[in-house]
Amino acid sequence: MIKNINQPFTTYKFKTMFKIFDRNGIALLFFGLLSTQAIKAQERVITINEAIKLGVESSKTLKLSQAKIDRAVSQYNQVKDRVLPTGTASYAYNHAEIPAHTLELGPTSFRLPSRADAYIATVALQETIFGGYRYKYAQQSTELLTQVARLDAERDKDQIVYDVINAYYNLYKVLQSQKVVAQNITSINQQLKQAQRFFDQGLVTKNDVLRFQLQESNVELSSIDLESNRKIINYNLNILLGLPENTELKIEEITEPGYNLAALSNYIDTALTTRQELKQFDLQNKVAETNIKLVAAEKLPNLGVGANVYYIDASGNPIPQTGRFIAPITIGATLSWNFASLWTNKNKLAEARILHDETVISKQITIDHLKNEINRNYQNYIMAQNKIKLLQTSIAQAGENNKILESKYQSNIASVTDRVDAQTLLYQAQINLELAKADAGLAYYTLLKSTGKLNK
Repeated sequence: MIKNINQPFTTYKFKTMFKIFDRNGIALLFFGLLSTQAIKAQERVITINEAIKLGVESSKTLKLSQAKIDRAVSQYNQVKDRVLPTGTASYAYNHAEIPAHTLELGPTSFRLPSRADAYIATVALQETIFGGYRYKYAQQSTELLTQVARLDAERDKDQIVYDVINAYYNLYKVLQSQKVVAQNITSINQQLKQAQRFFDQGLVTKNDVLRFQLQESNVELSSIDLESNRKIINYNLNILLGLPENTELKIEEITEPGYNLAALSNYIDTALTTRQELKQFDLQNKVAETNIKLVAAEKLPNLGVGANVYYIDASGNPIPQTGRFIAPITIGATLSWNFASLWTNKNKLAEARILHDETVISKQITIDHLKNEINRNYQNYIMAQNKIKLLQTSIAQAGENNKILESKYQSNIASVTDRVDAQTLLYQAQINLELAKADAGLAYYTLLKSTGKLNK
């Protein structure tokens, strides 16, 4: 028979320590005390703000989001680098063996050496003067995609914060339910002792005692289920917050907030200006417009300038010697135009425009879904508030009914069935009220998340 939900574990610890003392003396008792302190040290009382802070700091998802931002910034910098001048340098050595080194051209003949060496070096510098605005539009496109990556990170952060809040409230609901169960077990124990006294005095039947024992067993089964759920939620929350897995999280009682609920239209208007998804669609729309310009720019010609320096040395000595090498310098400009793009790019341009239209339509669909989401969360919060009011009235009624039937039962006017039913109704109403309070708080945070203001 469980008297207190914390009693079995505590009792077990002390019994174990006394057994250790009996067997191995003071040294092992001291070790047992240290182990007990270590177990207690794993307990931690945490507020919702602390949980959110830990969740954000330890989130691997947010670290991945930051890596995506860094990659987008790197890609943007790579595009910026394309507008810089390009330069190349090369140095080559050639050796030739000439077996047939006599060349006859009619009456004239040339005698060539049997072998020859040559050193050739080249230095070139190229700069694009006009590239049809390709580099300009490529920079704009990658800069916009970098902003999209940052909005992705903000949305991931909102989701992490909400996941922490959701897990926090779920743990709170279990802990509050355990408190109610513990109180009811204590109350049922008192009723069971009283029924046993009445039975000993011949005032009630054995069946009455069995009814209380059955009620106690049912409540204890609820306690076992709650403890199992608590361990699962506690473990998951530890992982989410980056805490040691064996940390026992304790939550201070959450007071039911008195949020002033604004009109539904206010929340929708806020979402239309705040939600990251809509901002992303605006950026993607600009990206699509830039891509249209980029495809169109491929029809334009390119103009570039360049300078080249050549070094040619036909001697076998790698060190330059006066009169043995030449070093011409060339400066030129190149104008090129792939005029085939006038008819080969029309389908690419059509595809770019279709992608732009898809972005506009997708945003409109998202706005419709967003309105439905906000309305659903808004109505859920109102429903949660109404449940709290109704349950508070129900608890008052169930409490009064329980007192009346307790008095009648003690006076042997009411049956044990009526007494147990009254206590069960009060017990269930108390648990439902605690769950409703937590659901109301979570419903409000859910409404804030749907407006994009959870982290604001």
